[in-house]
Amino acid sequence: MEIVTVKIDGHDVQVDKGATILDAAKLAGVKIPTLCHHPMLRPDGACRICVVEVAGARNLAAACVMPVADKMVVNTNTPMVRQTRRVNLELILANHPLTCPSCKRNLNCELQQLALDMGVSEIPYEGRKRELAIDDSSPALVREPNKCIYCSRCVRVCSDVQSVDALSFYRRGFDTEVGPPPGVGLMDSVCVQCGQCAVTCPVGAIYERSAVDDVWQAISDPKKHVIVQAAPAVQVSIAEALGLEPGLPMTGKMAAALRRLGFDKIFTTEFTADLTIMEEGTELLGRLKNGGPLPLITSCSPGWIKFVEHNFPEFLENLSTCKSPQQMFGALAKTFYAEKHGIDPANIYSVSLMPCTAKKFEAARQEMNASGYRDVDAVLTTRELVRMIKEASLDVSKLDDEEFDVPFGMLTGAATIFGTTGGVAEAALRTIYELVTGEEIPTFEYEAVRGLNGIKEATVKLNNVDVKIAVTSGLKNAREVMNRVKSGEADYHFIEIMGCPGGCIGGGGQPINGGADYRTKRASGIYQIDAASAVRKSHENAAVKQLYKEYLGEPNSPKAHKLLHTHYTPRNRY
Repeated sequence: MEIVTVKIDGHDVQVDKGATILDAAKLAGVKIPTLCHHPMLRPDGACRICVVEVAGARNLAAACVMPVADKMVVNTNTPMVRQTRRVNLELILANHPLTCPSCKRNLNCELQQLALDMGVSEIPYEGRKRELAIDDSSPALVREPNKCIYCSRCVRVCSDVQSVDALSFYRRGFDTEVGPPPGVGLMDSVCVQCGQCAVTCPVGAIYERSAVDDVWQAISDPKKHVIVQAAPAVQVSIAEALGLEPGLPMTGKMAAALRRLGFDKIFTTEFTADLTIMEEGTELLGRLKNGGPLPLITSCSPGWIKFVEHNFPEFLENLSTCKSPQQMFGALAKTFYAEKHGIDPANIYSVSLMPCTAKKFEAARQEMNASGYRDVDAVLTTRELVRMIKEASLDVSKLDDEEFDVPFGMLTGAATIFGTTGGVAEAALRTIYELVTGEEIPTFEYEAVRGLNGIKEATVKLNNVDVKIAVTSGLKNAREVMNRVKSGEADYHFIEIMGCPGGCIGGGGQPINGGADYRTKRASGIYQIDAASAVRKSHENAAVKQLYKEYLGEPNSPKAHKLLHTHYTPRNRY
């Protein structure tokens, strides 16, 4: 790569020739303000907040899209630059509904922060305010188009990263709207409810549909037995939302906080992640031995499930029939758990704590009621949990670590790694290897399926049979893998697909963090928990063994199929 020298505010900086002025400024220690820019997305240059002066240029340049050139001279802090940025920001604010205190993004809004940083306290322009209807058709996401600033981040992440194309620009001028086609709500579109739009939106134009009030009401109802399951990715992400180190494992302190919030029992989704490995592993071995649709494709990610229903319905029979760990837990809570403790399942209020907005959609699916009741009554994202913690005035960092309750609080390291891309495949391999070979696994770490690369491949030998595995995260990568399978280019036996980049650690319900390395730190926290676990194989979870002995019989038994398995439905593409 050719290196060029650029002068930024009088200081020379060396940078790759293909870099932008924004990249060069970062190397020089200069922070240029941005609004439409996001490190995950291709630059767009829509907002013009990042304008700079380039010597010899007739107009100010947008630093996020302007490439550098050798001997280029850039000034980022001249009176003209500051005034232009300020006017551009004031024009955006003039049309924006300034309802900050009641906005979901209050104190975590990039537009609000820019106004503070740039000293904008009054708006000299009288802008028109839009009066568009709120789209609350989805159980997962709410869209407030009046707050949209046309930065196109949601459009770019939906198209370029997820290849879903549920959002676009419609109409022109002041009447421009960003969303699904006019007259169509998110629920009736191809939107997969993944929430990547919500974590990339700089303002409050799209956000998770909150279940906080419903959960508080259930906790306050003396007739309700309120239980909660916590997903592993949440345990390594709440720290950053509370101002602590990103990726810091907070399992014990989170359990303590949940008790103080008033939940009757504190369980973990990792219990049913171990159960998923038993069911899904048995399903894979059955297909390999007896014939059956291959590759077997994981079904843990509800965003991916809706994506395949819309885009690859011909592969629905390849999906594992297993419910996700969230839904398995919900079904067992209102059958096995209710019977064991003598509780009327109608009085059990089952809450899940998830890194994912699509889990809200999944919980509302009509298929998810094998117990005769809705499996999961309410889904809280990581962001919603943090709101509840703050409402209760808890200082989580000062709480002593506490344990999950039994029996659904027993877990293994294999279940914990479900929280990051490659984790399901690795957990499955730890169990399948020993079930097939009868030998102890030589290593717990399958490095070939680890890491944040969008597509990973591995081949594992099981009794002289080469089992080919693919692991992918992010739906654009999933589309690529499925097209390979469809064309016959790939002949995998097992495919793990997670809908969000990086898997659950990058879920649409996670803390909103524009940093480039937050997923790496969260994944590191996941692997720390696994490495420190006393038991690291799903088939060695004593509570799961007891569940089969007492209640389910064996993996893939008729009773297990009734409660823990499901089916999916083709959906129209348009």
